[in-house]
Amino acid sequence: MRTRFLPSCRATNGLITVGFLALGTALWIRYLVVENTPVGLACDAGTHAHTGVCTVRLVTSRLFNVGVFGWVALGAALINLIRPSVFMLAIGLAASALGVVLYNAGLAGTGAAILALSLARPAREEA
Repeated sequence: MRTRFLPSCRATNGLITVGFLALGTALWIRYLVVENTPVGLACDAGTHAHTGVCTVRLVTSRLFNVGVFGWVALGAALINLIRPSVFMLAIGLAASALGVVLYNAGLAGTGAAILALSLARPAREEA
């Protein structure tokens, strides 16, 4: 019987860090950049159009309009389900956190569920 895919303690600490950083970044972008009315008015009026906050706002809104966060989360989760690795788990975790907070909750939530299922998969055999 093959062992399950289970990240080591060091990898788990890294995954926790990646998850919290992605979640914190997504919350900052959503509530202090995208949904903040004074920031939106200033960026749309062009008075602060070349600042970093307006650039982040523009890029983020274009990315979540086409569902990039959700599709990346779903793709990384499916790849991780087929061939489990800590790297793909980290990408899927970060994209899921960003997608759930930044308006791509359907695909990102599905990706998060598949990521949870991937922890029940057998670990790949080292050649």
